[in-house]
Amino acid sequence: MDWTRVRELREEVGPEAFSEVLALFLQETDEMVERLRADPDPARLADDMHFMKGAALNLGFEELATACNSGESQARLGHWDTVDVAAILACYARSRAALLAESDTLGFTLAEAS
Repeated sequence: MDWTRVRELREEVGPEAFSEVLALFLQETDEMVERLRADPDPARLADDMHFMKGAALNLGFEELATACNSGESQARLGHWDTVDVAAILACYARSRAALLAESDTLGFTLAEAS
């Protein structure tokens, strides 16, 4: 996690908007994770990885952004079957847990995302 980026975003948008941005990111990404876990669609994989990468970069999820960037590149080259979706989903789970563990320190609450 890039905690500096997380704190910068919180300062840029304010505490209330920060909580809303995080809640929306987690909700949308959780939905995508469930879809990818259940049945990854090769035709959408590059776009899914691109979405996750962009959101991850904005929110300081560095490891996830790197994994998604690699997955996106592989999928765009037609090598969707080499994308380690399980590893990317595990990375998201770790990043999500780390963020939620710091909620008190960072001053946000996400009751609906826990």
